[in-house]
Amino acid sequence: MTVVSAQRRGSLLGVVDRFWRKSDYRMTAINNDVDVPAIYARTQDGFQVALIVADKGQVHFDVDSPCVRHSEVADSTSQATAFLAPDAEFIPRPNIHFDFWSATGS
Repeated sequence: MTVVSAQRRGSLLGVVDRFWRKSDYRMTAINNDVDVPAIYARTQDGFQVALIVADKGQVHFDVDSPCVRHSEVADSTSQATAFLAPDAEFIPRPNIHFDFWSATGS
């Protein structure tokens, strides 16, 4: 997972915010908290989406679907990209440096 530095988190949220608005998503909340910034929106077909920056720049993308009938879900056809040991106690932290998103300068 990419390290998103504190200096770049606002930029990431801004890029996503602009894309969502351009895609006709309706913003439902914006959290400008310094430590845990987030944006929340609803799509035209009722999906709730959120981008949340949590501890140490861990970025979460959450989606809640509108009410649907229960159906079986197939197992994933691809391997996870981040290794998580079966006996791990903690969520893995971002560990990949990217020149722009991980930059600590202005």
